[in-house]
Amino acid sequence: MNSDLAYTVDEACKRSRTSRAFLYQEIAAGKLRAKKRGRRTVILPADLHSWLENLPDLKPTGTPHGGTTPKVTP
Repeated sequence: MNSDLAYTVDEACKRSRTSRAFLYQEIAAGKLRAKKRGRRTVILPADLHSWLENLPDLKPTGTPHGGTTPKVTP
């Protein structure tokens, strides 16, 4: 069982497989909730999970070669 109470931005980036710049962009846009502890920004696991769950779904589309190419739908 994962008992982390909060993730640093670097830890949240590793867990969500995203860049620091994108994570901070999402925080600034109000899409990802973050907290401040002194100078450090932390993200609660539940908030990171909720943000990931609310990202747009990919919808496959056919390609001429019979494969599929993912398409983001807002």
